[in-house]
Amino acid sequence: MNHIPRTRTVVSCVVLVTALGAGITACGSDGDPLSATPYDAAGLISFNAPTQVGKRADPDKPLEISVKDEGRITDVTAQDSTGRFVAGELTADGSRWHSTSPLAASAHYTVTVSTEDDDGAPGRKVLSFDTTQPTAKKQLGVTFGPDAGEYGVGQIITAQLSEEVKDPAQRAVVERALRVDSVPAVPGSWYWVSGKELHYRPKDYWPAHATILVHSNLDGMKIGDRLWGGKSKPVKLTTGDRIEAVTDAAAHELTVFKNGAVINAIPVTTGKPGFETRNGVKVVLEKQYFVRMRGTTVGIAEGSRDNYDLPVYYATRVTWSGEYVHAAPWSVGSQGYANVSHGCTGMSTANARWFFDTVHEGDIVRVVNSNGQPMEPFGNGFGDWNVTWKKWRTGSALTGTQTNGQSSSDTVRLQPAAV
Repeated sequence: MNHIPRTRTVVSCVVLVTALGAGITACGSDGDPLSATPYDAAGLISFNAPTQVGKRADPDKPLEISVKDEGRITDVTAQDSTGRFVAGELTADGSRWHSTSPLAASAHYTVTVSTEDDDGAPGRKVLSFDTTQPTAKKQLGVTFGPDAGEYGVGQIITAQLSEEVKDPAQRAVVERALRVDSVPAVPGSWYWVSGKELHYRPKDYWPAHATILVHSNLDGMKIGDRLWGGKSKPVKLTTGDRIEAVTDAAAHELTVFKNGAVINAIPVTTGKPGFETRNGVKVVLEKQYFVRMRGTTVGIAEGSRDNYDLPVYYATRVTWSGEYVHAAPWSVGSQGYANVSHGCTGMSTANARWFFDTVHEGDIVRVVNSNGQPMEPFGNGFGDWNVTWKKWRTGSALTGTQTNGQSSSDTVRLQPAAV
């Protein structure tokens, strides 16, 4: 074998110890084969990807590495030039390793194989190869939201896909490649809202003053027979202070917290009977200094007693269907005493200006003790926080039962983790 010279060194050491009449420690750590510099294991390893210059591997085929009878594989690390790892499985006897996650097309890979021989001596071989270009032209693009900037701790991360992905296995490939990293780190997960839209949130709100990096490792990855991952633009977000507004519809009061401490309590009016404000957690979507609000846009018949057409200032939007926190000078006499609005949270102009200047996109607005319906989880803003963490996890292609009743989970793998 190609590591015979190293074995001779060990024998020579034993002879020297005998001649000196000393203990085995006179040789130092060289007497332990596991502590030695790994020998070149090229003679032990068989590899199914071409390593010659100009030759490229087919990314459609799994990567396979095997070892001869006199040795065993102890570890395999496969990584492309962008830092993406390939997951794999090792047989119980260490004779064969194969990849379990897809290879990327048009990529350069470095594979480090660690082995040991029958005597326990460690071996190592580093291999490299390139993959061919994608065989299909259709690419899956990903657009992350929101735009880069500073947001509140309730901000939801979104991923819009250019193609619909329905198959659970393909969803797992996509989701595994969509990365969200935060400092400080917090547990979080993606949820498949539809075949073309995913939402990401932590278990709890984001920490205040966190940095969040969102990116995709899909470029060049095979997703399906005719679908490959394309390039995408990464996004960097930060969070500010933790601002949370809690509206008690029964007490007619809105309390604003900053980093857990109360900074203001404002008398308000919320939705009257038939127009009750939605209960639950919402997230600030946008702020508009002026909005013309008309009842006809929310289904109120023109000419009816409930119809309205009003200029509204300092409007903080929390649903796409038209729920705001805004100035309502016409209802100051009811604020703090009665609910007379058509679903919005109204307050004096001075208080609305303060609220408008205090909150930011992504801040939390929660309504309690209203007779209204619960805030929708999706489709009308960001009601994602009203979904329990246990249920949220079932919306992932990697960790739970899918909303269509199918399930897919990560398989047990030798290190490293996939993508």
